[in-house]
Amino acid sequence: MAADAPERDTTPALGTRGGPARWRRALEGAAVALHRPGWLDARWSYLYGADTDYATASDPPPGLVEEAARRQRTGPPPDHVQGPVMKAPVWTWEVPVYFWTGGIASGSAFVALACDLAGDHRSARIARLVALGALAPSPPLLIMDLGRPERFYNMLRVFKPRSPLSMGAWALSAFGGLVTGAVGADLLGRERTARGLGAATALVGGYLGSYTGVLLASTAVPVWSRSRLFLGPIFVTTATATGAAATRLVLVATGLPVGHPTREALGRVESGAMAAELVLSTINEHRLGRLAHALEDGRAGRFMRAAKWLVRGGLTLRLARRRAGWVGPASHHVASVAYLAAGLCFRLGWVTAGPPSARDDEAVARTARGHATKDEPAAALRVVHVE
Repeated sequence: MAADAPERDTTPALGTRGGPARWRRALEGAAVALHRPGWLDARWSYLYGADTDYATASDPPPGLVEEAARRQRTGPPPDHVQGPVMKAPVWTWEVPVYFWTGGIASGSAFVALACDLAGDHRSARIARLVALGALAPSPPLLIMDLGRPERFYNMLRVFKPRSPLSMGAWALSAFGGLVTGAVGADLLGRERTARGLGAATALVGGYLGSYTGVLLASTAVPVWSRSRLFLGPIFVTTATATGAAATRLVLVATGLPVGHPTREALGRVESGAMAAELVLSTINEHRLGRLAHALEDGRAGRFMRAAKWLVRGGLTLRLARRRAGWVGPASHHVASVAYLAAGLCFRLGWVTAGPPSARDDEAVARTARGHATKDEPAAALRVVHVE
């Protein structure tokens, strides 16, 4: 508005500025005009008009809509993508830390079962304690992320075998009950009961350690969904390595001597599992193509690089001591700590990579049609981001 323009008169024609409007019924006791009970007055809205009925005489033939959707999923990407296409996930630090502690708990349950099968029942009892200790912060972390405690309870009101989130909540609850019972049986001296419950704990722990990766892969976030073949095995290997590393450190702290078979075996297990994780991650990032930038750039890239260097450092320490003999037993402890830190960095890297991948509208459009990792020029699509 120009500076010399006259000020507009905003004095109300009737009533007082800021006060209630004047209104009176035309006839006392009359109904509100145009009102119909049961929300029937909404029929005039364009949202509820005849053109928006769910079933009309002009419905398409059976199978036509399904075929159109199929063509959209398998056909070439559109020339123009009007974004944002999807909302980025809003998970905070509680989620990757929960993934990490749950992985340690499930890996420790594997160790306890292996120790029982090998006849080292003392180490098995300690491994079950480690599993219980690692599991303890998991429910609070999950509830903190959900915002309200009753939301976790509501997840247990339904049982959806096809939902990783629903099954994960049940697996967490079942694992907690089983490992608590196994530790209680150990304290009461009921060894057979403890071993049976420990075996059941390891069985449920297999799902607990892998469902978090499956949960990420079941979303529409490109870097997660296109990694669906690898995320489950990657998370299981990390869980095995961190569980073995945590149990080994606790066993050493409780007096397990140098050269003990369990101590040596756990060192080999954690190194082998971390090496497998490193190989799987490298193969997966290679097959992701341009989608891998979400794992290579920004905070996610820093976490992933830190994790890989920690794994390489741990493997170097293990191999140096085994071959040269000039590195003392403390190098194994440093390697175990490095593996634990690498497991946390891997979890942080995967979760942190989700939001930037979801904001890549071109990647989302290509992923929906199976073209995300194909060698097509990036300029083939023009992205229009609408605020």
